[in-house]
Amino acid sequence: MTTPIPTYSLRYFSGSVDAPADVFFLDEHTHTDGPPLYTPYRGTYYKIGICLRGTLELKANLETYTIDPNCLMLITPHVIKEWTAMSEDHDSLSVFFTREFITSHTTVPTDSFHFLENITRHVLPLSDAEAAAITSSLRFLQQKFPTPHPYREQVIRSLINSLLYEVIALYEQQHAVLQSTQTRSQQLASAFKNLVNMHSVVERSVKFYADRLCITPKHLTETLKETTGKTASAWIEQAVLLEAKALLQNQQLSVAQISDLLHFADQSAFSRFFRKSIGLSPTAYKQAG
Repeated sequence: MTTPIPTYSLRYFSGSVDAPADVFFLDEHTHTDGPPLYTPYRGTYYKIGICLRGTLELKANLETYTIDPNCLMLITPHVIKEWTAMSEDHDSLSVFFTREFITSHTTVPTDSFHFLENITRHVLPLSDAEAAAITSSLRFLQQKFPTPHPYREQVIRSLINSLLYEVIALYEQQHAVLQSTQTRSQQLASAFKNLVNMHSVVERSVKFYADRLCITPKHLTETLKETTGKTASAWIEQAVLLEAKALLQNQQLSVAQISDLLHFADQSAFSRFFRKSIGLSPTAYKQAG
C-alpha cells in the first residue's frame, strides 16, 4: 500500500526546480539542506554513499544503524528513513539517482535494480581496502559529474552502474558471511522484521506473521524476545508507529484520514494507540511538527 507520507525528490537537494532531478552528487563541498533531521520520510531516489569522517545515526524502518567512517550507506525509496544524529565533523561522498535515470533507454530493469529492491541491510561496515575502492569509484564519479560533455548523462549512468556492481559484490559477500554465522533464531527474527516492513500497515496479528514463517505465535514471540529483547507485538507496534509519525507530518491529511490509511477501527482507536506509544495525541503530535 502506498501512503502519502512526506516524500522528497532530488529537486529538494538541488534547491532549484530548473536543476536536473534524476541524479545528484553530494560531497564535502556541497551545501544542501536535504530532508530534515529527526523526521521520518521517504525519498523518490536511491543513494549510495561512504562515510569519510564523523558519525551518523540512521533509523531505516525497524533497524537503527550507527554510521562511522568506512561505512557504506545504501538507501532505497520504499524505506522510511530518519536521521536521528549527525556529528558536526561529518563528511561523506554520496550519489543519489532515480530508477528512471539508470534504466532509461533500456527495455527492462538492470540486474542491479533487482538487487536494490531486495536490500535488507542499509549500512555495511567495510574494511579499509574495501572502503578505499568504493571511495575511489565515488571520487571518479565526483570528477565527472560537473564536467560538460556531449555524452555526460551516459558517462554518469555507466559509472553508477559500475559502482552498483561493486556494491553488489560487497553486499553478497557480507550477506553470505552473516548467513553462515547467524543462529536459526537470528535468521527467524530477520525474516520476521522483513515481513513486518511489508505488511504491518494492514496486518497486526502475531498469527499472520507466524503463519508466514510456518511456526506458532508462541514460538515466534519467545524467539523474538530472546533474540531482540522485544516481543513480536512490540515490533509490529513500532512499525505502525513509525508509519503513523510519518503520515502525521502531512498537513493535508486529517487524523481521521490517517486512521483509515493505517486500518484502525476508528479515530479513537488510533488515538489511544498513539497516545499510549509516545504520550501525545495524534493531534498534538501533528501540531508540534
